[in-house]
Amino acid sequence: MLTVLRTSWPLLLGVMLLMVGNGIQGSLLGIRGSIEGFSTFQISIVMSAYFAGFLFGSRMAPAMIRKVGHVRVFAALGSIISAVLVVYPVAPDWIVWSLLRVMIGFCFSGIYITTESWLNNAATNETRGQALSAYMIVQMLGIIASQALLNVSDPSGFTLFVIPSVLVSLAFLPLLLAPTPAPTFETTKALSFRALFRISPLGCVGMLLTGGVFSAMFGMAAVWGSMKGLSVRDISIFIGALYVGGLVLQYPIGWVSDRMDRRKLIMGLSAVAAVVMVVPVVVDLPFTLLLVVALLLGGITNPVYALLIAYTNDFLGKDDMAAASAGMIFLNGFGAIFGPLVTGWIMGRIGPAGFFLFIAVLYVALAGYALWRMTRRAAPAGTGHFANLVPTASPVAAAAVMEKGQGR
Repeated sequence: MLTVLRTSWPLLLGVMLLMVGNGIQGSLLGIRGSIEGFSTFQISIVMSAYFAGFLFGSRMAPAMIRKVGHVRVFAALGSIISAVLVVYPVAPDWIVWSLLRVMIGFCFSGIYITTESWLNNAATNETRGQALSAYMIVQMLGIIASQALLNVSDPSGFTLFVIPSVLVSLAFLPLLLAPTPAPTFETTKALSFRALFRISPLGCVGMLLTGGVFSAMFGMAAVWGSMKGLSVRDISIFIGALYVGGLVLQYPIGWVSDRMDRRKLIMGLSAVAAVVMVVPVVVDLPFTLLLVVALLLGGITNPVYALLIAYTNDFLGKDDMAAASAGMIFLNGFGAIFGPLVTGWIMGRIGPAGFFLFIAVLYVALAGYALWRMTRRAAPAGTGHFANLVPTASPVAAAAVMEKGQGR
């Protein structure tokens, strides 16, 4: 790990700053939207727009990189992000914000693909697993740290929009000045969605459902907090707890998954998450217990995402991994578009409890489908190793994780 940090610290530092900038703007918009008088459904459209942009970026960025190179794509997308971040408070209109969120989602998708290509290229076969683990940990730490910045200034002002803009701008320095050469970006083998579904129905359906869970969690948590009447401090702590849970439980759940049928673990974790989500729907919990709910929700959602990747990996050959990872992340992003929209609609009908109700329904569906799939075919004879992976990863990181986990 020390070797990875010594050779890749500029990339990891850049990623840390990017995640701090991205994390704060996502939470800030949910709070600021309420201050500006946007309806819950209007804010949900704003939040959903990011995932629409991210979805298109994941499909278009590789072609852009092949055409003009990593450095130009990175610089161009980064400049757009810095500019967009300071436009939000100047144009407090939900339609304008939605368009800006599409742009930011597209740009962050391209930047993730660029940085992960660099990191993957810099690592050797012996250090790639450590490098990707360090990358995922840095991502989580960056988002956790971003929530603390929400308390630096008044969300109704301009300062909290300037801070992420500056951080994103600073993130480019270590990345662009890193001595590691920009890698090549080769065309991957094609794999249709129909073929991917035949390979792993649970992986495909699970990705759609967890996309909705993830985007509802992190896109609407601040909106839920505002509707609940929480302070900015409490909202930032709640969102931070979601990420802390994912960081803490990722490894132990992964360790268990390498020693049992992953479908049973996916089903069990989904059932637990569904039960946990029902509790705040029927009981008005104090804030302390809401933090426990957040820790468990984040601690289950991130590992379940990685479990679905690992389970699909068990049925793939090395040549299919890159295309499969791109397809699964596309499905996850497609599901993520609808997460904030449906959550916002439900919250508009029944209040803050709709936030937890929607996530509970998705987890019930995932648990039920995993149980049904266990009746359709036996577990694979041999499994690869579980690897840490978060839903913000690009196809580059996912493919590298899948290949490393396969051990081929």
